[in-house]
Amino acid sequence: MTPPTDSFKEIESAVVRFAGDSGDGMQTVGERFTDSSAFAGNDIATLPDFPAEIRAPAGTLAGVSGFQLQFGSHRILTPGDQPDALVAMNPAALKSNIDDLPEGGMLVVNVDSFKKMNLVKAGYESNPLEDEEFRKKYHLVELDLTNLTKDALAESPLKPAEKARCKNFFALGFMYYVYGRPLEPTLKFFSEKWAKKLPDVADANSSALKAGFNLGDTMETARNRYQVAKAPVSPGLYRKISGNEALVYGLVAGAKQANRELLYAGYPITPASPILEGLSALKKYGVKTLQAEDEIAAMGMAIGASFAGDLAVVATSGPGMCLKSEFIGLASITELPVIIVDVQRGGPSTGLPTKTEQSDLLQSLFARHGDCPLPIIAAHSPSDCFECSMEAARIALTYMTPVIFLSDLYVANGAEPWKIPNVSKLPEIKTQFAQDPDDFVVYRRNSETLARTQAIPGQAGFEHRIGGLEKSEDGSVSYDPENHEQMTHLRMEKINGIAKTYDPIEVQGDDEGDLLVIGWGGTYGAISSATKVLQNEGYSISSIHLRHLNPLPNDLGPLLARFKRVIVPELNLGQLSMILKAQFVTEIISYNKVQGKPFKVAELRNRFVKLLS
Repeated sequence: MTPPTDSFKEIESAVVRFAGDSGDGMQTVGERFTDSSAFAGNDIATLPDFPAEIRAPAGTLAGVSGFQLQFGSHRILTPGDQPDALVAMNPAALKSNIDDLPEGGMLVVNVDSFKKMNLVKAGYESNPLEDEEFRKKYHLVELDLTNLTKDALAESPLKPAEKARCKNFFALGFMYYVYGRPLEPTLKFFSEKWAKKLPDVADANSSALKAGFNLGDTMETARNRYQVAKAPVSPGLYRKISGNEALVYGLVAGAKQANRELLYAGYPITPASPILEGLSALKKYGVKTLQAEDEIAAMGMAIGASFAGDLAVVATSGPGMCLKSEFIGLASITELPVIIVDVQRGGPSTGLPTKTEQSDLLQSLFARHGDCPLPIIAAHSPSDCFECSMEAARIALTYMTPVIFLSDLYVANGAEPWKIPNVSKLPEIKTQFAQDPDDFVVYRRNSETLARTQAIPGQAGFEHRIGGLEKSEDGSVSYDPENHEQMTHLRMEKINGIAKTYDPIEVQGDDEGDLLVIGWGGTYGAISSATKVLQNEGYSISSIHLRHLNPLPNDLGPLLARFKRVIVPELNLGQLSMILKAQFVTEIISYNKVQGKPFKVAELRNRFVKLLS
């Protein structure tokens, strides 16, 4: 089904966005386009965009669902600033997305949906497709997707309404033709998903996909076709992976490398729920999952599992972090290893629950009673969630401490190619429970890490007490003021000492110059791309991306001193900037955005150029 290549225009990359009602299957076709592009050997980055309401009224702006991906023949770090092609399934999808489509971009619309009622719902006073200026502005392809799909499925036994639901795959087939995507991965998906239980559905979607592809081959008005060469990659086995999926596998791998059982306790919350769902499917690896009645209970279950010797994990988003804060303090003073995953979203409160933000850093650092420092790490991309999960496990178990793992919606829901690691080469996480009951003292510390030795409860000779009250070294409750100060300092020194184990900071560019850009979390792709663009233009600019946010790397201060200016782009109001200013007493320029959208490469480039000029 793959067309000949002689009719294609060669391009290095392309950005495609699908947009429609929340019931139009835009996430599904976006995932299938992504899989097909990965199968074709392209590098990819994706950005699903969900509506905030569970079921907004059909045809309204609040119900628009979107999926954007960039695929290319080189390293792709972002899903793209703006689409080269937009597929709009209804007027609301058009109105919500048309401002992002550049002049001359391909616009594929389902004309059947542009009826008066739908136009009114979307806020149009007239049909934009009848405006001559609008038609001249874009490469407009008008398809009656609803009726074309029904015609293609004339022989199908499905009911008319069921046939109409296949129109998303008709549109996908057409876009496969335009960009030379192979059909085989999607046809295989239909077979595996529906062939046994719903063979008529599998056949109908397959027919709609092929019909859309063939329509492109016969249309006189849509002869523009593009070819993207394979991206160079190192040898190995690859798969497409999202941030939440990589996090799940990293947690399981971390538990195995530490020879611990994994217990996950969670309460469903967007966008962290897929972590519970993913781990629940891995029982064969000894994973235990508990769905708690609320966020507080989930944290309490994790503390109990950690006390019993498991690698305990919870995951939530910003509102859940607020609820867990008292129990996080308990885990800190008892010095029990728990991984606390916070998949950040737009806040405060419910805020923008399906949009991305980086606004939980200060909460992670300070939102607990008393002096209660904890290590914080942040993943910068979907695949990086695997390595960060293992790093979180290493720190938690080596230093006997809760660890906060910051992801964000952009990282968690996005996807990219991932080279599956060789399990035999994963680093071992060395941990040991107390061995000699005659020598066990509950808060005696390792001289190197300052971590206490953990003993499993229920073993003769290892009886001990931990809890929320301050203790002395032997575990006795202590109200002595000097002991409390000493224990508080010891817990802080233990956390600060983690920085000694970090790898040196990796600098993109020279380690001195005019401008240093500091990023963390999901801003990595946009910052790295903008930095690279300006380096190629001859500017003196470098960038770093911090994985460890507390304690900060020991070599960060000397690095800052070697640059004339430092800027920190963040999807918040300047939280990391505030920390850097306080710790290093140096000028830090903040560049902030809180729109629920990631940075675009172009907006960062323009801001950096102003500083460099």
